[in-house]
Amino acid sequence: MNRINLSVAIATYNEEKTLGDCLNSVKRLADEIVVVDGSSTDKTVEVAKSFGAKIIITDNKPIFHINKQLAIDEGKGEWILQLDADEIIPPELLEEIRKTIESGEGEIVAYWIKRKKMFLGKWMKKGGQYPDPVIRLFKNGKGRLPCKSVHEQIAVEGGVGELKNPMIHLPTPDFSVYITKDNRYSTLTAFEMKKNNLSLNFFPALSNLLLKPFLTFFSIYFRHFGFLDGFPGFVFAFYSGLHHFSAYVKYWEMVKEKIDSKPSERDWV
Repeated sequence: MNRINLSVAIATYNEEKTLGDCLNSVKRLADEIVVVDGSSTDKTVEVAKSFGAKIIITDNKPIFHINKQLAIDEGKGEWILQLDADEIIPPELLEEIRKTIESGEGEIVAYWIKRKKMFLGKWMKKGGQYPDPVIRLFKNGKGRLPCKSVHEQIAVEGGVGELKNPMIHLPTPDFSVYITKDNRYSTLTAFEMKKNNLSLNFFPALSNLLLKPFLTFFSIYFRHFGFLDGFPGFVFAFYSGLHHFSAYVKYWEMVKEKIDSKPSERDWV
C-alpha cells in the first residue's frame, strides 16, 4: 500500500459553485481527498467524485464541525489538511505545505494558516478579519474539533507553528449568502441561550439588544479600524453587532411561543 502523506478533509452541503476551485487548488499535493456531504441537493457530490474523492453521505448537522470531524476521522494520511469548500490554497501556500510535511519532525504537530477573506467584492484587511489565523494543517491524531460551537478552533495535542503564506477565503459570494449564513448562526446562538436558560428580564435584554450590538460594532469598526475597509467594512461591523440582537429576539420568540424544535429543523432547508 502506498504511503499517504496528506489527507484533505472537507465537509460540504450544496457547495457545487465553490468546491471545484477548492479541490483543484490542492489536487497536486493531496494523496487522498475525503468529503463528508450533508445530503446536498445540488451537484456537490458529482464535483467531489470528479476529483476522485472518498465520499460519505450523512445529514446536514447545524454544528457543521461534526461533519468536519467525521472527514478528519476518515483521513489515512500522516498529515491532515482540513478545509472548507469556500477556501482555496494558492500555489505559494501549497509549496510551503509540501515542504512542511516533508521536513515536519519534532515538537510541532500543527500549523496556523492565515486567511485572506473577501466580503462584498473587497479583500478585508481590517476589522479583525486579517490575518484571521486558523489551525488547518496537523498530524493525524493530534488535532480534533470539540464540535460545540460554530467558530471553534481545532484542539491540538502538541506544539503549534505558523505558516507564512495565507489561504484565500470566499465565504460570501454575494450578500444574500451572507444573510443566509448569519441567520443560521444567530439561530444556533439562540439555542445556546435556551440551553443556558437565559433570563428574559431587563438586564439580559439590555445586554443583547443594545450593549453587545454596540460594543461589537465599535470594536470591529473603530478599535480594529474596520472603517478603513470602506462600505464593506461598515456593513460587516453593523451586521456582526446585529447578530446578538437577532439571536436574542429568536430566543425570546422560542420562550414566549414555547417553540421546542431543534436547530436542524429551523433555517437549514
